[in-house]
Amino acid sequence: MFSSTASLYIAISIFVLTYVFIIIETFDRTLVALAGGVLMILLKIIDQDTAIEEIDFNTLGLLIGMMIMVMITKRTGVFEYIAIKIVKISKASPKKIMIYLSVATGILSALLDNVTTILLIIPITLSIADELNINPVPIIITEVFCSNVGGTGTLIGDPPNIIIGSAVHLTFMDFIINNGPIVLVTLVVTLALFTVCHLKELKTTKMLKERIMEQDEKLLIKDKVLLWKCLGVLLVVFAGFILHGTLGFDSATIAMTGAVVLLLISNVEVEEVLAEVEWSTILFFIGLFVLVGGLKAVGAIDRLAEYVLRVTKGNLVLTTISILWVSAIASAFIDNIPFVTTMIPLIKHMGEISQMNLTPLWWALSLGACLGGNGTIVGASANVIACGLSKKQGHRITFRKFLVEAFPMMILTIGRVGVGPRYLVDTP
Repeated sequence: MFSSTASLYIAISIFVLTYVFIIIETFDRTLVALAGGVLMILLKIIDQDTAIEEIDFNTLGLLIGMMIMVMITKRTGVFEYIAIKIVKISKASPKKIMIYLSVATGILSALLDNVTTILLIIPITLSIADELNINPVPIIITEVFCSNVGGTGTLIGDPPNIIIGSAVHLTFMDFIINNGPIVLVTLVVTLALFTVCHLKELKTTKMLKERIMEQDEKLLIKDKVLLWKCLGVLLVVFAGFILHGTLGFDSATIAMTGAVVLLLISNVEVEEVLAEVEWSTILFFIGLFVLVGGLKAVGAIDRLAEYVLRVTKGNLVLTTISILWVSAIASAFIDNIPFVTTMIPLIKHMGEISQMNLTPLWWALSLGACLGGNGTIVGASANVIACGLSKKQGHRITFRKFLVEAFPMMILTIGRVGVGPRYLVDTP
């Protein structure tokens, strides 16, 4: 329909305009993302079959499966129970609550994955905020940031790491050794900065503190039988996530299996549970996947990689730094899952034409894509999920609000990472 050059400019224009409308929030972001994806297909930038192939159903399956399990578990009252427990441990101090929840989010994201962790943590956060009458938005943004940072540290913590590890045969311990120390320092520094920035907002009244401290959290459990069923299924699912490589099943298969089993044994109305799934978030992801697929189809991302290699002239240090920063900035605006999927063959191509050692580039891609995902709402799956859950409870996090708080902090973390000199010096 159009020449290759015209298709390139049209695809870039659709992509940029879509993000402009997402930022200014004139229309619902799900509608905008879907409209952008549909335009890519209608204008023959990408055909329908290819567009469907670009949709990452493993990610969507993981999200839907975990949402179903969380919605069923929510009926037991366990989130309210945990919320009161955390409040009592922290003596109802909003500052301590944010620190404890954020640290827990970072650790759980490394052991499970950041999407699953956010689905579990956000309902607890919203419950605590409601009890203490505090604004949950600063806490949620901090938790999202810590979730992406924590997930960077392990093979299973963040989807981009799973993709990279699978493609170039990096092990669980490889990620612990190489990304772990950086993640630990980054988590401490960013949490301290977020806490200082939000000190004035993290306040409640003495009366609310006393009232919540007097509550008996045991009375909040509504259905003990269902709770044990949920805990049993979730435990098996989490074990499946950790052992998914050995078992030979993708995370979506494990999550959906858990969801089906829990629906079967919980005696909960299926239609009620499905109505509570964040379908707008799922459709938003579909729109983004098609948008990025359009850019891939016209070679926009290929050209970016070739440009990086041309500018760095094959120098290992400069190429590694470039991959880190390009991945970080791009992942802030393009969901890091399709971005990493695209970058892997391009980095392999760089190695073929330059014969450089690719090991530092894989770690730069991992750190850049995972930490860069903190830059905007659409940068990572966990961000979109958290904002969707928050909005559903009446606490809307706008694109601009997230951008103003998270993007400078993301730049700071990438700048501090700096590439990791030992990757450049010590890698054989």
